[in-house]
Amino acid sequence: MAYVCLFKYVIIGDTGVGKSCLLLQFTDKRFQPVHDVTVGVEFGARMITVDGKQIKLQIWDTAGQESFRSITRSYYRGAAGALLVYDITRRDTFNHLTTWLEYARQHSNMVIMLIGNKSDLEFRREVKKEEGEAFAREHGLIFMETSAKTASNVEEAFINTAKEIYEKIQEGVFDINNEANGIKIGPQHAATNATHAGSRGGQQAGESCC
Repeated sequence: MAYVCLFKYVIIGDTGVGKSCLLLQFTDKRFQPVHDVTVGVEFGARMITVDGKQIKLQIWDTAGQESFRSITRSYYRGAAGALLVYDITRRDTFNHLTTWLEYARQHSNMVIMLIGNKSDLEFRREVKKEEGEAFAREHGLIFMETSAKTASNVEEAFINTAKEIYEKIQEGVFDINNEANGIKIGPQHAATNATHAGSRGGQQAGESCC
């Protein structure tokens, strides 16, 4: 299916917070209760619609273990968006957010969505929703609680991140002609714009991607 833009995402956070389950729920609309620990990175993709335009999300699910940290950090480069995930039933995963955030911001000027996952396990909650909201406000992040099991807010988390990226393109914060920003013009759209640009006296190709 043709798309006007591709946005690259990374999903980051401690092991066992549900990163792979979030990806699977978003791309395949299913929940896998027993999931092998991610080794290195896993990949998924899906089309969404933002402002009437087809956007392809290319999503890299990274391993949470320290031993893979040097591998997974390379995937932060050239990412337009990140889902920073913690488990609301494990306070240690919330306490490690600052470290994950530092890793992410060292490598990319990306839109970051903070996700408190496993909201279906309210009876085991260790991190209040208000704490997540406060952390997000302090660090300029978007925030949402999700459940990969029930699919609550999973769709919204991925799509709202894309909407924020889209808005930054409109505002001129992200240069769509620089793929280092994690945004790539769709092949068909790029060809069309290049043709139009030539007929308009050499205006920049891809200028109206989003």
